[in-house]
Amino acid sequence: MTRGALLVAGTTSDAGKSVLVAGICRWLARRGISVAPFKAQNMSNNSVVTPDGGEIGRAQAMQAAACGIEPDVRFNPVLLKPGSDRCAQVVVLGHAAGTVSAASYRHHKAELLDVVVDTLTALRAEYEMVICEGAGSPTEINLRSTDIANMGLARAAGLPVLVVGDIDRGGVLAHLFGTVALLSPADQALVAGFVINKFRGDPDLLAPGLAQLQALTGRPSYGVLPFSDSLWLDGEDSLAYDADGVIGRPASPEGTQWLRVAVVRLPRISNGTDVEALACEPGVVVRYVTEPSQLADADLVVLPGSKSTVADLSWLRRTGLAAAVAAHAGSGRPVLGICGGYQMLARRITDHVESGAGEVAGLGLLDLEVVFDPAKHLARRCGTALGEPVTGYEIHHGRVVHRGDPPLVSGADDGSDGGHVLGTHWHGLFENDAFRRALLRRVASLADRPGFRPAPDTSFAALRAAQLDLLGDLVCAHLDTDALLDLIEHGPPPGLPFVSPGVGDH
Repeated sequence: MTRGALLVAGTTSDAGKSVLVAGICRWLARRGISVAPFKAQNMSNNSVVTPDGGEIGRAQAMQAAACGIEPDVRFNPVLLKPGSDRCAQVVVLGHAAGTVSAASYRHHKAELLDVVVDTLTALRAEYEMVICEGAGSPTEINLRSTDIANMGLARAAGLPVLVVGDIDRGGVLAHLFGTVALLSPADQALVAGFVINKFRGDPDLLAPGLAQLQALTGRPSYGVLPFSDSLWLDGEDSLAYDADGVIGRPASPEGTQWLRVAVVRLPRISNGTDVEALACEPGVVVRYVTEPSQLADADLVVLPGSKSTVADLSWLRRTGLAAAVAAHAGSGRPVLGICGGYQMLARRITDHVESGAGEVAGLGLLDLEVVFDPAKHLARRCGTALGEPVTGYEIHHGRVVHRGDPPLVSGADDGSDGGHVLGTHWHGLFENDAFRRALLRRVASLADRPGFRPAPDTSFAALRAAQLDLLGDLVCAHLDTDALLDLIEHGPPPGLPFVSPGVGDH
């Protein structure tokens, strides 16, 4: 069988690349086709640990689930984890390979292009189809000469390209036209057509615009995906959340009272998606917060992971959030820290690795001391928490060297379940249904919410699978799947017209 592939590019970040790739993967997998996802370079602090102990972007793990396969470091060979506005940790094939600035990273691109092309070639030999996701926009022409994730990859691997645009933001037809028109002739020759994402309203009103776009570019629309408020899990981009910070679609409570969860939105938040499982529970409102006043009515405060623990701890103090968190804990209401947020709860942090700050005072809410190791600790784990079996994974440099509090997760070097201040290095804990319900019962008791009752049957795994099925259903119902399959198998049609003005080739 032909070993097909496709690159899904986007007009902007959060245009719908990740979900469209997942939807196509789900649709193909349900047809019995062996398919894998691929993102050559991802810039994200949301990551997971693969079965072999590597680290990849969370979106590629979600896409792997859509394919019905385990995550693999080859699905995201280059992961950039920003620690500041100008520096990022580079993870290559699952393992940290150093820290680079925006300028110095350009010098590594040639060798990394070889890595991503070789990895993609190996996947195409193993799977019948590979669906690739671009990064940002393919028309970042200031970066084109060193691009390894968009048209640079498409040219190197001969990939046909679909461009997806988010109509919810407005101006999508201009975005799609401009995306093609700013590419070089050789790049344009690979762009086969368009997909509109998040459409609301009457498709007949959009049809004339799509016809004109095809007349102007010589490229068809492969379909129009409708807006669905059910699609919110595993948000890859910070733009994916509502303006008021509410995560998900809160459902009415089982009992007579709601629980309110405030998640501190750290500047360098890492794996903020941990809290999405809480937002799946009826009667639980989960909201990102950035100022002390937003903690006033919270029942539970969560300090999430951070790519730069010491820097984000300093931000907590500058904004007054550190004092607000301490006051919340001082009133006997629960606080939970995850990974970097857990480290912030310590009495003392010694960091010569991530920030180079040396010894700094933590919030002192747990009797812990944390030291940062040069090597990153990556592991999948299992244990017991709040009397329930749990699984999770760890991604961190900080290591607990002294602990006076008992562990939240039995057998692990993690926080405390002895009181109302809890902590853990484990990501993914909330995805364990029985543990999540036990935690919510405890929070309700500590927060004096006797009318709150956890739903007995919420299954996070089932909700995630249902979302992946919905993505596959949307692709099947709203895209020209015959044309899409032909494009994946045979590549872009020959003779696609050049759209002026174009740019010089690279």
